[in-house]
Amino acid sequence: MQIIPIPAFQDNYLWTLVEGSRAVVVDPGDPAPVLRELQERQLTLEAIAITHWHPDHIGGIAELCRQFKGIPVYGPAAEEKKIPGLTQLLKEGDRVNLLGHSFQVIAVPGHTLGHIVYYAPGVLLCGDTLFSAGCGRLFEGTPSQMHSSLSRLTALPPETLVYCTHEYTLSNLAFARVVEPENGAIANQLMRVRALRGNREPSLPTTLALEKQINPFLRTEVPAVAQSARQWSGGRLPDSVAVFTALRSWKDQFKAPAEAGTV
Repeated sequence: MQIIPIPAFQDNYLWTLVEGSRAVVVDPGDPAPVLRELQERQLTLEAIAITHWHPDHIGGIAELCRQFKGIPVYGPAAEEKKIPGLTQLLKEGDRVNLLGHSFQVIAVPGHTLGHIVYYAPGVLLCGDTLFSAGCGRLFEGTPSQMHSSLSRLTALPPETLVYCTHEYTLSNLAFARVVEPENGAIANQLMRVRALRGNREPSLPTTLALEKQINPFLRTEVPAVAQSARQWSGGRLPDSVAVFTALRSWKDQFKAPAEAGTV
C-alpha cells in the first residue's frame, strides 16, 4: 500500500491510501485536489475515512460521494451529528478494512471530544491529535484528555509512520528548540526540515521514535522540558499533566520566527 499526500488549503495534507487502481482518502476537506489526483493517477475512490468534524477535514465528503456513489464514509460515532454523510460509525476498539488492510480505531479526545485515529501495523493516520514536534490545540477536550491520548499513541511501536494532517513542523520545531535548546535531535531535525520545505517537499510522515526525541508534548517527564515549563509558567508543576498543560498554553501564545512559516 502506498500513502500519498494531496496538499490542500494553506497547510493541509489529504492523505490518500493507494493499492493498485483503488484509493481511500483521509479527511478530504477539499474535493477538488482529490478529484484531480484521482484522475491523473487513474484511481477509483473506494472509501473516505474521517478523524474528526472540523470543516477542513470534512468539506469534500458530499462532492466525492456524488462522484463515487455508494462509497462508505467512515468516521467517529461520537461526532455523527457534526459530520454529514457518515455511513459507518466507529468507536474505540472497532476495526475497519481499508484496501485490504485492517485498521484499529483508537479514540483520542483532546483536539475534539470525538476525535479518532486509524492504526495498522506501521501506519498511524492521526488527524489533528499528533503533529511532528507538536500536538493539536485543545478546542473541546482537556489537557488531561490530550495527554492521555498522546500517551496511548506513543505506546505504539516506535517504527510506526505518523501521517499528520498539517504541515506545522517548522513552527513546532521552533517552539521545541526554545523548550529544549540543548536537544541535538531537535537541531538536526530543524536543519533537515528546512531543506525539505525549501524544496517544497513534505516534512511528513514522521515516526514515533523520532517524535519521542523532539516533541516536547511527548517529553513532559524529561527534566529539561519540565524545568522550561516551570520557568515559563512561574508556578509549581507537580506532574506530567501539569507540565503538558503549561506547554500547551505556552505554545498557544508562541510566535514562531518568520522562517518557520510553511513555504
